[in-house]
Amino acid sequence: MGLSLDASIALVAIAPFVAALLAPFIHSLAGRYSAWILALVPAGIFMLLIRLGETVVGGDTLTAAIDWAPAYGLTLGFFVDGLSLVFALTIAGVGTLILLYAGAYLRGHPHLGRFYAYILAFMGAMLGLVLADSVLALFLFWEATSVTSFLLIGFDHSRQAARRAAIQALMITNIGGMALLVGVILLQHVGGTWLLSELRGMGEVARGSGFYGVLLALFLLAAFTKSAQFPFHFWLPNAMEAPTPVSAFLHSATMVQAGVYLLLRMTPVLGGTPVWTGLLLGFGGVTLIWGALAALRETDLKQMLAQTTIGSLGLLVVLIGLATEAAIAGAVLYFIAHACYKAGLFMVAGAVDHGAGTREINALGGLADKMPVTFIGAALAVLSMLGLPLTLGYFAKEEMYLAVTGGDFGMLAVLLVLVIGNALLAGVGLIVMIRPFLGDVVETPKAVHEAPIAMLAGPILLGGVGVVLGLLPDWLGHDVLAQAGSAILGQGIESHLSLALDITSPLLWLSAITWLAAILVFQKGHVIRAVLRRFNAVLPSADRMFDLVMFGLIRFAAAVTRALHHGRLEYYLALLFMCLTLALFLPMLMLGGFDWMVPTADLGDWSKRLVLPALELHEWGVVLLAMLGLIAVLIAQSRLVAILSLGIQGTALALIFLLFGAPDLAFTQLMVEILSVVILTIVMTNLKLDARDHRPFEDWARDGTIAVVCGAGVSLLLMLVLSGTLDDRLAEFFTRTSVPIAHGANIVNVILVDYRGFDTLGEISVVMGAGIAILALLRRRKPGSEAR
Repeated sequence: MGLSLDASIALVAIAPFVAALLAPFIHSLAGRYSAWILALVPAGIFMLLIRLGETVVGGDTLTAAIDWAPAYGLTLGFFVDGLSLVFALTIAGVGTLILLYAGAYLRGHPHLGRFYAYILAFMGAMLGLVLADSVLALFLFWEATSVTSFLLIGFDHSRQAARRAAIQALMITNIGGMALLVGVILLQHVGGTWLLSELRGMGEVARGSGFYGVLLALFLLAAFTKSAQFPFHFWLPNAMEAPTPVSAFLHSATMVQAGVYLLLRMTPVLGGTPVWTGLLLGFGGVTLIWGALAALRETDLKQMLAQTTIGSLGLLVVLIGLATEAAIAGAVLYFIAHACYKAGLFMVAGAVDHGAGTREINALGGLADKMPVTFIGAALAVLSMLGLPLTLGYFAKEEMYLAVTGGDFGMLAVLLVLVIGNALLAGVGLIVMIRPFLGDVVETPKAVHEAPIAMLAGPILLGGVGVVLGLLPDWLGHDVLAQAGSAILGQGIESHLSLALDITSPLLWLSAITWLAAILVFQKGHVIRAVLRRFNAVLPSADRMFDLVMFGLIRFAAAVTRALHHGRLEYYLALLFMCLTLALFLPMLMLGGFDWMVPTADLGDWSKRLVLPALELHEWGVVLLAMLGLIAVLIAQSRLVAILSLGIQGTALALIFLLFGAPDLAFTQLMVEILSVVILTIVMTNLKLDARDHRPFEDWARDGTIAVVCGAGVSLLLMLVLSGTLDDRLAEFFTRTSVPIAHGANIVNVILVDYRGFDTLGEISVVMGAGIAILALLRRRKPGSEAR
């Protein structure tokens, strides 16, 4: 019997995490075949999504929800529409080939099983992110991508560069993560719902809200840090310290595309305003040109591809900022095309490194003769990167040019940026395809050999997809663009895709200009590189600025630690009680908590409302005992007497509990007092501290003032509480449910071990930890040594 739609959606989101838990065990049992076994998980998800896509293409949105905190209206909701389907299919499809590639690329690595676990969890986090309906669930998966990418980037943790890159990526993306958390909470406050499927219809509410500016800043910060937009771009090239399979996956279909996905999702909610358009066009345009030029400056294949990813992400942000039908169509098509050719090219770079021993283009040449399949994979990918006819990249480029033709001067400026950016990226593609594989043979560190089939399947299949999809314009228009456009813009996108070449179309001529400029960039690549390197030498480095900020942060943390963690217990206690005093008085001052002290016509004199109860003689005796204990503490001349005097105070409190109908609390308090006095006495005796506590007057004055003020604050707060009306709903709940739910007639016991069971467990753990620490302190003390 087939799975229901709800179960299918939940399975897509959960299956990678289950596979991640099992991956190390599967690898230990299956060895070299483990990659093929684990690849069945994303492959199965891909086929399942194809099945769900049949319903989505029909115009329906599929939803599934798991109760999370129903009392607060929170559900772990998932939904599949045209946009999430495109992203999820890309993630699962590319992820399948990445797993196969990793199995061959990292064969023999002692931690390969752990790597499989990390990358499957990474895939699951990204699938959960693009399928999440609840914005809180989106945030959780968003942060999960940051954590898992940290593990993957720092996988080779023995190298300092890998550790630094992982920390840098985590720091930058977590800045955006915190912004996203505040943003989704504020968006729920404005829209009144946690669900994206409902929020996307509330654009007018969000844009008309007084919080719109704050919402826009928070969501853009989240997207820009995740998708490496200028000036947060510098973490992405450093992430190349990760193994090549990670780079291929991260740069093509996963983490860096999370910010793009967020912007697409927020387009119907926050988009359509001049500030939205201006910010996305500005930051996206700068990122596009910056990334493309930075790629020309590099000679390492992975670094070149990493910088082109920055440029491509900027290009996508520009298209999202335009938010027209043609621009959104171009963004969707370019996302798919970029995922295919970028993943393929990273796999090619890894195959070259595997087969020749280097990735430096200046040390490579003539590899096509001995690595023909790798060269074919590179050529197929670059065809789509160039945007040549009959490829998916061609349609993406045509749509983006269509979005900015026929406009005003501003649109002409955007068109110029797109043409220059595309030409630079295409020029880098030509360099990556031609320099290593064609021309004279160059001696390499290793004897050149072809990569294994598992490393070649990805480049060939993904490059083939980029070409095959270019032959299916009608299917792309109806099944992809129409559904994705409906999810983003609320209406289907009219397809302009056609295999026919109109020589009179300005779009074709713009493409021709792009290709000619790309050829020029390729031919003058070494000159451009030299100029860019000289120019880069005088520019301030964002990477260096990050190091300076981190160094300053560490120095500041060290200074704060020295100031606050100085080892003087008396100062710790003084600071603690000063903060308690502020916590008591400030809320009462700010919220009018002292108004009850002012006589009013309806309440009368407060002193008449706070009258001591009529106590029996023995009850007055307990009060007197407490007063004696207090006086004894104040006048005690030795530590031991002070400890015993505190025991008198605790015993008096236990007696008060007993007299006023709380024998359980009285017994607990008495046991605590006995243990405290005994343990403190033993400790003080064994430590052999001075019998007397010599303290100067300044210490007495400081501590006495803090004690009196803090005590007054507690007393005033209790008097304020007692002057109000007692809300007995909680007491009534405990009384009503103690027996039927917790099966206990003693309500106090039920509260301690059931309703507040975790709190009680925490208290027990604290006491146990303190006891262990005291025991360790006593055992470390050498016989005959004196305390200092």
